[in-house]
Amino acid sequence: MEKREQIYEGKAKKVYATDDKKCYVVSYKDDATAFNGEKKGTIVGKGVVNNRMSNIMCQMLANHGIETHFIKELNERETVVKAVEIVPLEVIVRNVAAGSFSKRFGVEEGTVLQNPTIEFCLKNDALQDPMINDYQILALGIATREELDVMTEMTFKINTLLKEYFAQIGVKLIDFKIELGRYEGRIILADEISPDTCRFWDAETNKKLDKDRFRRDLGGVEEVYQEMLARITK
Repeated sequence: MEKREQIYEGKAKKVYATDDKKCYVVSYKDDATAFNGEKKGTIVGKGVVNNRMSNIMCQMLANHGIETHFIKELNERETVVKAVEIVPLEVIVRNVAAGSFSKRFGVEEGTVLQNPTIEFCLKNDALQDPMINDYQILALGIATREELDVMTEMTFKINTLLKEYFAQIGVKLIDFKIELGRYEGRIILADEISPDTCRFWDAETNKKLDKDRFRRDLGGVEEVYQEMLARITK
């Protein structure tokens, strides 16, 4: 397979066309951003960790019936994925109050929610990814009712599988963000699962093992990314 021109660059990844119209190559960067791009920096080795970890997670989810975009890991930073049409929504699941959820609702960070919640945000950097509800999504033609139902059911199933997986390696899954897309008429997972997109806390100490260490200037950022990869590859 031949990697061709770059067709997209986001905060954490570049996407390239290939000589196969059904496939893209995703390349993971070390660039780090927070607060809708207001804070910028570099986390050395982040792209390597996120690429490897995401591919391991995609394969685990696929083994439990979740279709993902993953096809093949090319090298430590690049992976071949299905050429998915991304639904322009960020889908956020929260199991424990943290970050913006705590601020918006005045809930102490670390409060275990009585049930997982789901939020949709419009994927639009210029508008700072505003929250959007089902009715607004339908009104704007972003997704159909059937697609939204599939997305919701799939996301909650992913949450259950991830919580169980991470619990086995001593990690609490606090919350996470994913993106979904259309591929040959089906909705599939089309995003990374990594310390960039998930909040991970150590199950015993509540030590933060994710990008919050960058957001909040806690230090040890590279170390916790490496620690998360080490935990899932033991």
